[in-house]
Parts: sequence; structure tokens; C-alpha cells
Amino acid sequence: MPRKTTLYFLVLPLYLVFLVQGNAQLTNLDFEKLAKVKTALEHGDVHYLPAYKRLIREADKALDEGPFSVLQKKMVAASGDKQDYLSLAPYWWPDPEKENGLPWIRKDGIVNPMTKGDNVDDPIKDKMINNVKVLSLAYFFSGKKMYAKKVQKLLQVWFVDLDTRMNPNLNYAQGIPGKNDGRGFGIIEFSGISHVITALEILGMQNQLDLMVEKGVRKWLKDYLVWLQTSEFGVFEKTRNNNHGSLYDVQVVSLLLYLGKEKEAQLVLNTVFEQRIKHQIEPDGSQPHELKRTKGLTYSILNLSALTKLAFYGRKLGVELWEQSSEEGDLQKAYDFLYPYLDETISWPYEQLGDMGSARERLRRMYVTSGSLLNVPLYCKLASGLERTDDVRQLLYPCFL
Repeated sequence: MPRKTTLYFLVLPLYLVFLVQGNAQLTNLDFEKLAKVKTALEHGDVHYLPAYKRLIREADKALDEGPFSVLQKKMVAASGDKQDYLSLAPYWWPDPEKENGLPWIRKDGIVNPMTKGDNVDDPIKDKMINNVKVLSLAYFFSGKKMYAKKVQKLLQVWFVDLDTRMNPNLNYAQGIPGKNDGRGFGIIEFSGISHVITALEILGMQNQLDLMVEKGVRKWLKDYLVWLQTSEFGVFEKTRNNNHGSLYDVQVVSLLLYLGKEKEAQLVLNTVFEQRIKHQIEPDGSQPHELKRTKGLTYSILNLSALTKLAFYGRKLGVELWEQSSEEGDLQKAYDFLYPYLDETISWPYEQLGDMGSARERLRRMYVTSGSLLNVPLYCKLASGLERTDDVRQLLYPCFL
């Protein structure tokens, strides 16, 4: 009998092992769909092969990069503590009318290169989060422990080690020289925290996460959540009526779910339809707060994607946001508004800086992702028109029609 059990687990797909262990759950992704993709790859399905090969290439590259730390930046926050995260508002520039350029002035949609690079933390933070993402996913789909070990090292340095970790606040994010040292708007820069949560869950499923690292990151996330919910900047960001408010809710709900605070997450989700969706979406489905930007399509996609993620969380906790309708505006109306612009022959009537072709591809990707998350067959059918078959999102948001 023991021999049969051993053989059973040898041939059992990894996702079924997770299920047997009773811990198959991901906060930000649909575990069962990822498991089906993994099984398809194991059986030689070529549909997902380009994305898988690209993922492994990126993960192999990430093995030789980092670890990363807030100590690497050249500048220091106004606090004088280099472990405080520091970034500058990307759309603000020195005033050419002033000898010292201060205070900086806003040019919406045009990124100032001075706000990037090694002076600040934003680029290295993005690198850390991206590498945590690709390495943890590479481990999930390949089972190779070297990827999991690297993830642990990245997490330990950025979140855990007292000498190198980032302080769990964003008090000095997106500051504007000559105006302030930081702003609540900087909270949007940590939207990628969802990838850190996914990595913790994937590694935890197979006991590939050192207990001290797990406890350390979990403590950091708890402290960061408290800061989000109680700090002046966090309270400010919560009141924003555009993509900033939506993405704030996404961060808070994902953290609450990961930390096992389902009732608190449900309370937040119960406010989303009245306080976000109905206020941000017009009866015709347009999102006026996003359309007034110089990248109207980009920001409409950004906000709608965030609201859709909240609808995905809602289904986990019995809060239905996708099916709710309103004469004032709802999610499906917002999707109906943008749908015609998938057609390249139909001009986008609002301002959109940058390459329109890339924006349309991003729009198509949003529909496919949402179709996967919320099981909408019409949107899933658009997958055949995606240009990048090697995009890692092919693995994360599959559609099974």
C-alpha cells in the first residue's frame, strides 16, 4: 500500500498535490486555471509553450540579478533615513522660468527622466517585484527549487533584514521638489505588492519558504497595511475618485485577504459599487476622471482593470460587483464603452499620447484577462487576436471555452 501511494504522488500533477495538501489558494490569481495550464504544459500542449519559454528565460536571467535594497539609491529621503522609500513625481519638471527650477511644474503624461534612474527607489523596486514575480512563477510551472531559493533571498533583503529592508511606509513617495517631500499619490507605485503576495503563497504551498523569511515579510505587510489604513497619505489616497482610489482598494483588499482578514476585506468590497463604480463610470460607460488625462485610453484601462480585480476578490467573499447594474454606471457599461475601440478602423476620440497600437493591444489584453478572471466567454474569444503569444499573462489568465 505505501508503494502505491508513493507512485501515486510521483505521477500526480503538482496542482493535485497542492489540493491533497489542502492549501491550494491564491489571493490574486485563479489557482485552478494556473494548475490546468501547468498540466497542459506537462502534456506537451504547445499553446502555452512560447509564454513558458519566455518566463524561464526571464527567470534564468533573474537568478543572476540582485538582491535589491533601498540602500542602493544615491539620494536620501527628507527623513535622513536611507531605508525610507524615495521617489519623485514622474510628470513634474523643473520650471524653466525659475533659475533654480523650483517649484517643479506639471506636464501630464510626459515622464521626467530625472525622476527615474538610481537617484530614487522606484526603478529598483520595480526590478525587485518583477524578479520575485517571474522567479516564483518559474518555480510553480517548472518545479525547480533554484527559483524558489532566489525568491527567498530577494524577499529577505528587501523586506526582512533589519540592515537592508525598506521601512514599511511611503511617506516620501512621489515628492515634488520645491513643493513637498512626498504625496499620497505615491501609493500607486506599490500596486505590484500583489506579486509579492502570490510569491509567498506559491512558495508556501510546497514548503519552500523559510519560516523566518515568511514571518518577516508577513510582519512587514501587516505594518504596511496599518500605514495604508491610518496614515495621512493613506487616508488621502482612499478618498481619490479615480484610478488612485481604485488601486488603493486593490492593495488593501489583497493584503487583508492574504493576512486572513476576510471580514475586513468584505467590508471594503461592500463599499466599492457605491463609492467607486457609480462615481467613476457614467451612464454611457465612460470614465470621465480618466478621459480628461493626456492618456485617456491608458488610464481608462488602468482604472477599469483595478475595478475588475475588486470584482474578482468580491466573488471570493460573496460580494457580486460584476453583475450589479445601475442607471448611473456599472462595470459592464464601462466595458461596452471601450469595446468598439478594439477595432483599429475606429478612431479614439480623446487624447492619447504615445503609440495607439500599443494602447489597443493593452486594451485587448485587459478584455482577455477580465474574461479569464470573471469567466466572460465574449472577452475570452478575443485571445486569438493578441499579438504577443509569449506574454507571461498567457499562463496567468487562460481562457477555457
